[in-house]
Amino acid sequence: MKNKDLATYLNDHLAGSIGALDLLDRMIATYEEQPMAQFCREMRAEISADQDKLREIMKAIDVEESSLRKAGAWIMEKFSRAKLSLGDEEPADLGLVQALESLVLGIKGKEGLWRALTAVQPDWPELRQFDFARLERRAGEQGTRVDVERIQAATEAFRSGSDEVTIKK
Repeated sequence: MKNKDLATYLNDHLAGSIGALDLLDRMIATYEEQPMAQFCREMRAEISADQDKLREIMKAIDVEESSLRKAGAWIMEKFSRAKLSLGDEEPADLGLVQALESLVLGIKGKEGLWRALTAVQPDWPELRQFDFARLERRAGEQGTRVDVERIQAATEAFRSGSDEVTIKK
């Protein structure tokens, strides 16, 4: 690999995709019998396909996968579990909003990844085989779909009078 910064950048995105897939697995289990689980299964399939494409890109330019970054993604996903079920194992409204928001942010980052790779593609003959414009459009569509779900979850979670707030002095 002739550019360590690019290798680090790609590994960071790979770690992010691993974290996203772990989060989606947890969401699928949490919302098992609800429409949200099906939505998450569909997103998981698309993000997994994008992860495969990223691995293909990394292989094409001789970038090795960083086990340290993958471990970091695993740890971050474990921290996110508490948000999905606060207290008694029932899905938490706030947890869903934050999980979907995390996915939106990650997908936005992936959109930026594809745009950055488009910019450097002329310098890397090994990258000319990849259609980064298509991948960028796909990420934009994914982000929009997840954001629609996020706004719906926020609307339900933050409804006026949905729960009482107690302020301790």
